Amino acid sequence: MVLWEIFAIAGLVFVILEMVVPSLFFLNLAIAGFITALAAVWLTDWIILTLLFVGLSIISILFLRPILVKKRTGKEQETGMEGKYIGKIVKVTEPVGKYSGAITIYDERWEARTEGEETIPAGSEVKIIKYDSLILTVEKV
Repeated sequence: MVLWEIFAIAGLVFVILEMVVPSLFFLNLAIAGFITALAAVWLTDWIILTLLFVGLSIISILFLRPILVKKRTGKEQETGMEGKYIGKIVKVTEPVGKYSGAITIYDERWEARTEGEETIPAGSEVKIIKYDSLILTVEKV
């Protein structure tokens, strides 16, 4: 098999993977594969082509992926607690103070604390302002 065919097939495999797992990660590898396949028409050294593929992949992931993610979502990609819990208004189930307390969010019980010395009674509404591991910091609304 000719080298350009190998890289073109790799590009197709990465396009298929991107369709299965839409993360905009494999698309970068597909682009690098297709560009390397074009370069393989003129270059015949597989080491140079492999280095070209790796280099293009890294450049594409570092520079093109953030642009694609921002364009697709309209904002920077949020992960973990920032997008799911921070800023939500929730109910206190156990009085929340500096050293103990609990809240419920999405029918889940979470440990909660306040930043100050105040104690927020059960049944109150609070806003989640930050998190530290499995403990959410809240403030009274």
